[in-house]
Amino acid sequence: MEQYHELVKNIIENANYKPNRTDADTLSTFGQFYKIDLNEGFPLLTTKDLSGYRWNSLIHEILWYFSGEEHIRNLREETKIWDAWADEEGNLPTAYGRFWRRYPIPEDEDILEGEWWPTNQDEWIEKAKKQYDLSEDEIKEGISRWINEEEDGRKTFDQIQYVIDTLNGDHPYRSDHSRRMIINAWHPANAAVSKLPPCHYTFVINVQDGKLNTHLTQRSGDTALGIPFNIAAYALITKIIAKQTDFELGEFAHTIVDSHIYCGKDERGEWYGENLEELKEKMREAEAHEDYIEIKDWIEENAPHEEEEGYDHVTGLLKQISREPRERPTIEVPDKSIEELEYEDFQLEDYNPHPGIKFSVAE
Repeated sequence: MEQYHELVKNIIENANYKPNRTDADTLSTFGQFYKIDLNEGFPLLTTKDLSGYRWNSLIHEILWYFSGEEHIRNLREETKIWDAWADEEGNLPTAYGRFWRRYPIPEDEDILEGEWWPTNQDEWIEKAKKQYDLSEDEIKEGISRWINEEEDGRKTFDQIQYVIDTLNGDHPYRSDHSRRMIINAWHPANAAVSKLPPCHYTFVINVQDGKLNTHLTQRSGDTALGIPFNIAAYALITKIIAKQTDFELGEFAHTIVDSHIYCGKDERGEWYGENLEELKEKMREAEAHEDYIEIKDWIEENAPHEEEEGYDHVTGLLKQISREPRERPTIEVPDKSIEELEYEDFQLEDYNPHPGIKFSVAE
């Protein structure tokens, strides 16, 4: 997929060298953006193999998001990708789906003066009746679909259901022209103390000319390992929501605030800081696929040996962008509610990737 290859090239050509909390240094840039037409096939990268365990992990992770669970006890039976950030009992305070499906609503005594919340119904309903010219029963029926009551009596808000209802017309405020279909996984107070605050923290659904589009904003993007997953995951989420709401597929747009490539630990990482300008120049001069293999060979010949292999992602990505992208695969989504979806419902077809490339995870 050319958009991904261009992202990799752009990061290396414009990178800043930055040490990192993981001890694996990075080549980092600010404010990357690209768009993908989802009608041209499912955007699972073909220049490295993401089938098998990787595909299994991706599907189970999406189903976990939709479940709204705040723990990984069920997820870890299928994949270990979140184990490093959960506690011994499997609890994960910043689980994406927990906020997507169960975003906290303040208790009545914590609501500030002038705030509107669906649970603060007396004042809220009176204002909503005037604003939307609706009856009290119509308003209550609409908001009741988005409110969950937790076991301890607290109320939470289902952002996914709100968006689907907005698109489907299953509540009084239905409008596919809405610019308020935002799903947010970021809670500032939680993020301030979390071991790993959400990276892909908010996405927006937007309809243009009858086509459903998604824009994802990501504070931090691991280019070699994370971004390929993010592209495929949110493309599939877009397809699922489009299926639920009878819209045609549109585009996936992606803004990454800090796009980075891990470049190794200790002397290996430091070498990139010392030789970054020469690397950038070589990247800018590259024209053919084989030029990226020459740059990879130059690094391997001159950079210190990796004591811990796999944390230098630059060489693997150079190998990857030297390959010619192949035709995208396809995937069908069944006509089921989100709660009914199962792993077996997602069958990837016509996927013919290049061989896999190993990258180590910087935790």
